[in-house]
Parts: sequence; structure tokens; C-alpha cells
Amino acid sequence: MLKGQIISGDFGNIIVRQKAGREIELGELLVSEDGRMLFEVVDLRFGSQISEQNRELISGMDLEENADTELFEKELRNYTIAVLKPVIRIGEKASLVKTLPVFLSKVREVKEEDLKFLTKPKNPLFLGKLRSGSKVMNVDIFLDAAKALSHHILIPATTGRGKSNLTMVMLWGQLDKDYCGVLVLDPHDEYFGRHKLGLKDHPKSENLVYYTMRSPPPGQRTLKINVEQIKPNHFNGVVEWSQAQHEALAAYHKKYKEKWVEAIIKERPVDNFNEATLSVIKRRMLSLLDLELDSSGVYCKGIFDFSAGETTIRDIVNELIKGKTVVIDTSYLSGAVEILVGSLITTEVFSKYKHFKATGELKDKPVISIVLEEAPRVLGKEVLEKGSNIFSTIAREGRKFKVGLTAITQLPSLIPRQILANMNTKIILGLEMAPERNAIIESASQDLTEASKSIASLDIGEAIISSNFVKFATPIKIPLFEEMAKSAKDKKLEENSFEGVKLGG
Repeated sequence: MLKGQIISGDFGNIIVRQKAGREIELGELLVSEDGRMLFEVVDLRFGSQISEQNRELISGMDLEENADTELFEKELRNYTIAVLKPVIRIGEKASLVKTLPVFLSKVREVKEEDLKFLTKPKNPLFLGKLRSGSKVMNVDIFLDAAKALSHHILIPATTGRGKSNLTMVMLWGQLDKDYCGVLVLDPHDEYFGRHKLGLKDHPKSENLVYYTMRSPPPGQRTLKINVEQIKPNHFNGVVEWSQAQHEALAAYHKKYKEKWVEAIIKERPVDNFNEATLSVIKRRMLSLLDLELDSSGVYCKGIFDFSAGETTIRDIVNELIKGKTVVIDTSYLSGAVEILVGSLITTEVFSKYKHFKATGELKDKPVISIVLEEAPRVLGKEVLEKGSNIFSTIAREGRKFKVGLTAITQLPSLIPRQILANMNTKIILGLEMAPERNAIIESASQDLTEASKSIASLDIGEAIISSNFVKFATPIKIPLFEEMAKSAKDKKLEENSFEGVKLGG
């Protein structure tokens, strides 16, 4: 369908007059009439052949005197102007645009046959359908998961725009794949689906492992971690220690090895430290690890234990290396304890993968992604000013070792620009606040300078993918997870029913 005609502009802003009776939307994809150039609508405004002074007069006559102000040839004199950004040159292979379109040529709506260059990668991670404005096209959009996950993914959005739904769709899409393992720290206990549709309803749910401190469902695991697995560096980004307290922790670990936490709590001696410093460390350690001390000994009230959970961290890491998805229910944990648990597991994963690279085994191992809700808690500027942690280390170096982050946040501006730039894939949902949009635009893989209005106007479930691994900043519509899961569940019931009939017959 013809949408308009190019009337002026420059390389970055092509000006189009909209054809009367047709509608052009912000974010819509249009194609040149020769089918060789793809555009995105980045702005809309009114155009008129009548001067502003005369338009004001006509408006006054209509408003104040109800005069008949019907204009002669109104569709010729008044119209809509669309500002288009050239996106990509279409051909046997898509390429960057380096020329202007033909002057006074026409533009039409995009068709599926224009998009044959959008192919399915070797390791596909499904994200949704291509979107042109508000129109959803029957074109699936995938990322190359092995590349995108190892080079980090950022999901920024205002509350209520669909961050959790997108994460569920991504996890669902890779659950039956063996090229990636995913660790999910779940502060709302929403991904497994204990009391609703969730990842447990996937046809390949045997690839899902769920840890919880509450009574685990059949076949799942109790979250218990042995205190002896903890080392002083696991507290980086979790607890702010003074220099003297840092030194005391190191001294205890050096002297008492894996018994160092117990030694602190039982006030065993260590040289050259102030009694008040040791007292503060003991008190904070008891509180953080949810331990209690009385005359008969130390009691464990939470997930940390002195006898149980000796293999938990090792088991989780081995499951990730097998390409499984591991969901940790942290809904009953404080924020600090949740980060400590993540630090313990992630440190071990990173250590293992560094070893695999040194021994030449890394090429045969799956990518591992760590899903972080409220990412500024561990990647925020204020946190990192006090020192690096395992998560910031992975953000900077993880791609070399096939370990990546999937960071979710409402406030990307709180994350340092260097780390934002290292997040090579950004799946941008609606962001209403200008500082947050600017933080994303300044660190995006494609030029999103003209996309600020489009990002602000994204509806629930609408997103723009900016990535080193897509041909252009790609607008998508993300499906509802509940519909995907229900469809798969119904299909499984139907297949089981058919098998039963066949066996009975």
C-alpha cells in the first residue's frame, strides 16, 4: 500500500508527505518503491500550504462564529509530514545505507517478502514478532543466543511495561536448548510457576532445576548452603566493610581456612585487631547469615548451615554446565543475602570457565547467563565506587569466557556508562523518563538518536532490540508468556490423550 512521497530531507532525515486517506504511525517501517531501502518513521508533524496566520483566522471563524470553513481541495492544502530514518539497504544481503533514496520517489508499507534477510540463526533465541508501528507482522525475530548471552543483555523498562514477561519468554525459548545454561535469581518466585503457569509447564521441564528454602515441589531441591563454602571475596558488593574489617576477614580466612566464619562467631583469637572491629564483624555476620549464638552453640535459622548444603554450589554449577536452567527462589531472603547467594554461585561458575579456557575445553561448553533483577544493586555507580564485585568483573570480562549477564532494570542511568556499553544487546521496552532513555541511547549498538519519542511511546509488550547481532534496531511485539505456556500445555495434554487412545486401541 502506497503511504507517501519523498519531498526533501537529508541523509538522516527523509521528509515524506503522507498520502491523503492513509495513516503513518510513529515507529512504522516503510520501503522505497523500488524495494531496495527500508525506513523507520521517527517523527510526525502537520504540513499545510496555507500560512499560519490564515490558519489562525480560519480556526477563529470556525470556533467563534461557526462559519463554514471547508477548504477547497483540503487534501492538497493540508497533510501530514513524516520524518523517516534510513535503516538498511535491502538486497540479497542487507547492508548499511550509504546513499539517499531517489528524490520524489514514493514509499509503501513493508511486506513480509521485503524481509527475507531476517534469517533464523544457528542458536536461535526467540523474542517475538516484528512490529511496524502497532502492526504485528508474521515474521519471527531471533537473536543468536550463544553470541548475545555471552556478550550480555540489558532489559530496561518502566514498571509495568513487561520486563518479567519478556524474561519468561526468553527462558521458555531456550529451556530445550543445550547451548546455554541460565542461572535465575528470582526475588518474586515467579519464574518456576509454583501456583500458576511457569517454566515447570515447559515440554522439556526436565531441563529446569528449582531451589527454594520452602518445601520444594516433587523433584526439586531445598536451598541450603554450607557456611564453609563462603570466602571473604563473596561479600564484595554485598556488605560494605571498612579497611580494618576487610583485613580482619582476610586474617581469619588465612588462619582458620574453611572454619573462618565459625571462628569469628565463636571469637577465636586473631592477632593485631581491635576488639571493637571484631565485635562489629561478628554481629554483622550473625545477622547476614541468619545465625544465632547461645551457650550451647551456633544455630542456623536460614539457608546457611554448618552441616547441610556441602554440595549445593557445586551441584548448581554442574547443572549449569550441562545447559540447564537453574531458578533460585530468593523471595524469602533479604536483598543482601540474595546477592551473597548469587555471588557464591557466580564466582564458582566464572572460576570453572576460566579453568576451561586455560585447558582448551571452553569451546565445548555452553554459554552461561546470569539473570539479575534490579541490576543496579550490584552494578550501580554507588556500589562500584566502593569496589568491584563478581558481577562487574563478568560485565567487563565475561564474554571472553562465555559467561554473560542478563540485567533487568528500571533505572539504567544508575549503571556506569562503561558497563552499559559492554551490554551489547539491549531489549528496550517503554521508558518514560528522559534521563533513562538518554542513558540507553548513548550506549546503544545502533544510532538511536532519533528514537527517543518511539521509546517513550512503546506500549506494554512492545520493544526495540539494539544489538551487535541484529541487522538494524528492530521493533518487536513480545508474546504473552501465559498464552505460550497454555498452548504448549494444551498440546501436551492432547498428545498424551492421543497416545492413550492409540495404546488402548
